[in-house]
Amino acid sequence: MTEYSVISDAEEFRAACAALAAGAGPVAVDVERASGFRYSQRAYLVQVFRRGAGVFLFDPPPIGDFAPLQDAIGDVQWVFHAASQDLPSLRELGLVPASIFDTELASRLLGHERVGLAAVVENALGITLKKEHSAADWSTRPLPAAWLEYAALDVLHLIDVHEVLQAELEEQGKTEFAAEEFAATLTRPPKPPREDPWRRLNGLHQVRGARNLAVARELWRAREAYAQEQDVSPGRLVPDRSLVAALLANPQSKQALAGIKDFQGRASRTQIDRWWQAFVDGRATEELPRERVPSDALPPPRAWADRNPEADVRLKIARPVVEAIAEELAMPTENLLTPEFLRRVAWDMPGTTAEEIGEALAALGARPWQIEQTAQKIGAAFVEAMQAPDTTSAPAS
Repeated sequence: MTEYSVISDAEEFRAACAALAAGAGPVAVDVERASGFRYSQRAYLVQVFRRGAGVFLFDPPPIGDFAPLQDAIGDVQWVFHAASQDLPSLRELGLVPASIFDTELASRLLGHERVGLAAVVENALGITLKKEHSAADWSTRPLPAAWLEYAALDVLHLIDVHEVLQAELEEQGKTEFAAEEFAATLTRPPKPPREDPWRRLNGLHQVRGARNLAVARELWRAREAYAQEQDVSPGRLVPDRSLVAALLANPQSKQALAGIKDFQGRASRTQIDRWWQAFVDGRATEELPRERVPSDALPPPRAWADRNPEADVRLKIARPVVEAIAEELAMPTENLLTPEFLRRVAWDMPGTTAEEIGEALAALGARPWQIEQTAQKIGAAFVEAMQAPDTTSAPAS
């Protein structure tokens, strides 16, 4: 087993950056977080490999300022596996690539059945990786030697894999497809915060009444505040199921709350005053939440026949057309065109020409290559749907 060490010293960090700057070709980059353990999604380890330089494992908290690393590698291509997962954490450190190559996304476009890192490395290079520490608590210090080797291997082979996949993309004529996808991943803005994030409590559908929902909101807020203060994943303090169990039990005193058997979690009793205050605040507030929240989400396709029969016909004719294009291109349908985009244009009916369909798809976020491959045939499918016999008013037999 190769021994790896974590760089946390300023002098070592500058030396590593100098070595990476003197290396050759693109750099492989990966990030390890402590999802499920910590409140934040910050990086607790950044791994970088470049030919002629080697593998370096950086410890973000003590390093703090990553500007020297950005200066060293910022102008070359960064190779990731599942870049969308790592880019937000890297941006927090001031690490932003000029261009990327994503081995997971490339594998999807190439139609590979398995696209996890271990499978991609094995398929491209015949090397078997053990993925046994992917869900570890990477905020642990010191990090065990086995974890460090695992982290190093996440980047050690990525440049070789990148070259194999790049050749496959060229062979299949998908180089431009991939370039557009990589650029979209790199420039995609972060999702806006949810208006009512507390409504994501698992099991909240069991809670009835605006007043009880107000208590649910205060419990969620109290847990979020404490989780952020402690930098601990909220569910490790009090799981969703425990908050909902407390809500359904409707305790009338702090002692009753503490006595609820299903109100569990490592902070369920030590912070009982905090949780009870949430009940008090929720029961007293005049700002009651709406019981039902209006949504612009489309109804499920199974309801379309009743809600919008014309759209139902359009979708039923267009969907197999898009699936056939994806099969011809040897890639998953969802990578050819996001299913929600097809549902949207089928529901809204922007027109039947390739230009009208293309404009609508572009507004939704489809890339030019996706529009070029699908818009004309979707438009033809919509024309066919308009010519289909009307079965909605047929008499019952």
